Amino acid sequence: MPRWLRSLGAFGYDFVIGDDWLLPLTVLIGLAATWGLVHAGLPAWWPLPVAVAVILPVSLWRAVRGARHPD
Repeated sequence: MPRWLRSLGAFGYDFVIGDDWLLPLTVLIGLAATWGLVHAGLPAWWPLPVAVAVILPVSLWRAVRGARHPD
């Protein structure tokens, strides 16, 4: 595999996943919920704002906890 392709993959992983894998997972779940609601014919504006409102404090708590108690 060319070095530039490997570097691009590593950058993409670091950019999307970063330090907390829970954030992109929550966004994917929110997008899947939105898709499901759209296909069911229901209002679908609310899953992503709810997901963000829930995951941001959780992510912040995990970051602060990790800073206080390094492994």
